Amino acid sequence: MATGFSKPPSSPASTDSSSSLLPASDCDQAYQQLSECFEDLPDPRGGQGVQHPFVSIVVIGLLASLGGAQGWEDIETYGLSHQDWLSSFLSLPSGMPTADTYRRVFERICPSVFERSFNHWLDQVVTTLGAQVIPIDGKQLRGSYDRNQDQSALHLVSAWASEYRLFLGQVKVADKSNEITAIPALLELLDIAGCIITIDAMGTQHEIARHIQAKEADYVLALKENHPTLFEQVEQWFETAEANEFKCIEHSYDARVEAGHHRREKRQVWAVSLQQMGPLYKQAQWKGLQTIVKVARTRHLWNKTTYEVMFYISSLPPNAQQLGKAIRQHWSIENQLHWVLDVTFGEDASRIRTGHAPENMAILRRWSINLLNQETSFKRSTRQKLKRASMDEAYMLKVLGASLPLQSSLSEA
Repeated sequence: MATGFSKPPSSPASTDSSSSLLPASDCDQAYQQLSECFEDLPDPRGGQGVQHPFVSIVVIGLLASLGGAQGWEDIETYGLSHQDWLSSFLSLPSGMPTADTYRRVFERICPSVFERSFNHWLDQVVTTLGAQVIPIDGKQLRGSYDRNQDQSALHLVSAWASEYRLFLGQVKVADKSNEITAIPALLELLDIAGCIITIDAMGTQHEIARHIQAKEADYVLALKENHPTLFEQVEQWFETAEANEFKCIEHSYDARVEAGHHRREKRQVWAVSLQQMGPLYKQAQWKGLQTIVKVARTRHLWNKTTYEVMFYISSLPPNAQQLGKAIRQHWSIENQLHWVLDVTFGEDASRIRTGHAPENMAILRRWSINLLNQETSFKRSTRQKLKRASMDEAYMLKVLGASLPLQSSLSEA
């Protein structure tokens, strides 16, 4: 299959082109890595009238996303701005593609097949996750709705490796459905053995707990009023236990205080085994259930103090420190993935909404976050990394090759 890649031509040492200053071996490695990821991605276009190699279009889309592109015109501008460099390792017989070309191609690419290309790269990077906390959460791309076509906004459920700040995969929530059906499909795509899966109350379902256990993983699931009988039973038990200061009750307790951003937060965690609590409502339906957790958060802000209590069910032993850390890490998917997608990549504001383009562009953004997170030599914000990658071709190559140290460190873990 023609990949759209060609051997970078040698250029005289005396040329003033910025791309000629880049080591040839780095360019070789870049196009080799990208070629391996995309060589099996089928071209959705018909053969007649095709002017631009398919993989060249996809690669420019990824590089432009790494440079902060938020739409088709942005991708075209990136390509034109770096035409000399891109031509050194991509086949571009008809010059740079236009914005409409990128739109038509990304509208037609099958998202599930496209994500397999992403997973090919991820498999090369992640040899083992170990005892990783993996939060799973949903996100809506608010700007992807189309009122004229009666098309609702795209809703995706994503998995996030909190310790290594890696996006692991996503599944689209079907129309007229919800995250309950999408989460098992996402779990099926992931190798989560030995990991701890954290999900908010929407995913606190018997079948999801069984699915996690069947994959040889543990869970920490938020318990709210969507299970009213169990929630009320747990809430009342803890009220009684605290009133008696947990007298004659074996339990694990941990307290942490953190300060920053003009606030001070105290988190208290109590973990109690089922044996201490006695039989719970429909307890047998929760596969592997061992522990009930209570978390109390007191936040002192500059103008007010808030108090919040949450309950969780878990297949882990009653270790308050471990469970508290896992619950805390769940919020990394909001702070390090969803917030970055909206604020830095402008995902919520994106009006890309036709065909498969919204889902495919979501994959490119998440791929970009993974690559930028693994590049640690430039210790700045993701926004500054985007800007530098868009301007500095040598830094772009460094970002593309940043996965190699991670693969080594994971292998040694």
